[in-house]
Amino acid sequence: MTLKYVNEILTFDNIDIQELGHTIETPYYLYSENIINRNVDEYINELKNIDSLICYSVKANSNLSILSLFAKKGLGFDIVSGGELQRVIKAGGDMSKIVFSGVGKTDEEIEFALKNNIYCFNVESQGELDRIETIATSLNVKANISLRVNPEIDAKTHPYITTGLSENKFGISQTDILNTFKMISNSKSLNICGIDYHIGSQIVDLEPFTDSAKRVLSIINELKREHISLSHVDLGGGLGISYNDELPVKRGDYVRSVVEVFKEANLKIIFEPGRSIIGDAGILVTKVIEKKNNKYGKNFIIVDAGMNDLIRPPLYNAFHKISSVVKNIAPTDSFDVVGPVCETADFFGKDRRLSANIGDLIVIEDTGAYGFVLSSNYNSRPRVAEYLVSKNNVACIRGREIFSDIIGDEEDYLE
Repeated sequence: MTLKYVNEILTFDNIDIQELGHTIETPYYLYSENIINRNVDEYINELKNIDSLICYSVKANSNLSILSLFAKKGLGFDIVSGGELQRVIKAGGDMSKIVFSGVGKTDEEIEFALKNNIYCFNVESQGELDRIETIATSLNVKANISLRVNPEIDAKTHPYITTGLSENKFGISQTDILNTFKMISNSKSLNICGIDYHIGSQIVDLEPFTDSAKRVLSIINELKREHISLSHVDLGGGLGISYNDELPVKRGDYVRSVVEVFKEANLKIIFEPGRSIIGDAGILVTKVIEKKNNKYGKNFIIVDAGMNDLIRPPLYNAFHKISSVVKNIAPTDSFDVVGPVCETADFFGKDRRLSANIGDLIVIEDTGAYGFVLSSNYNSRPRVAEYLVSKNNVACIRGREIFSDIIGDEEDYLE
């Protein structure tokens, strides 16, 4: 348990959060290198005797210092934009271990990726395939291609983060995938290297993973009968974590179950974990700036973090545990924990039993994934700083923005 009370004060990876409040301005994100390494090592240990590649999903948390940790541990990267590729380059990532996913790759991004010799593109449409072929031909190179199939499996997660159903924008349908492979098998500028799928995010049941694996295995076997050979199968990511005392699938159980499905295929297996590596490795620390109630008996704790800092609760109705940094007596009232942003949707938790006074620090837990990366400058609020606990020291890995960062070059266009 990395987040725990010691002498009535909440600590994170043995760091006294109350003590940090004397030197660090709230709100801020705090990550633990120990937790990150523990989570990564679980994957590595399970796969040490398997022909495999772990490609961290950059979209979950793209801080350069975090990416550098993964690069040093030999991980590859799953990217979805040219900007994420540039981040991986700056973090020292291995270009031969990069897969480029996403439905809307621009010509400029495709060219940039080809010039950097990435491992492969996860292609999601015939149009994208045609554009990659044209650009590869113009550069006189051969592009490695993996086709993303939509396995039409219900991941049983929030509809906004389900990606494997027929109504989703992702992937190529099962009815079209075989013909698409056949069409490109003789291309001079495209090299078929794999098949890819991804059914969603924050999945806490094993069944959707094994069902989709079996469905994709049947496609692989059909391709073999057509003499179309692959070198890898990319399983995507999606493994969930425990936000509200759920019992998610253990990393080892997940890995062993899908490896078992593909064991006879003799293919490299690519995993794209994101949240399951970084999600529980981060917290958002914020300060109580006001308390109020109304005549209907509704109580509010207003903090200095806002939905621009952590949008998951209003966006997905996502649950995050919220804890007081100073452990007080058992709270007698329940509160909605809200921010200062001018939106009713600006909340972190509703009807929470919490004991905190004005000036107290509270922690929003499990915010390592899809926290800072989804933040914005809404209401002209500066994006917060990020810190990393490493070897019992706390280091700033991204400074807090100031007003000039927010307005950028806008002043240059004033008349």
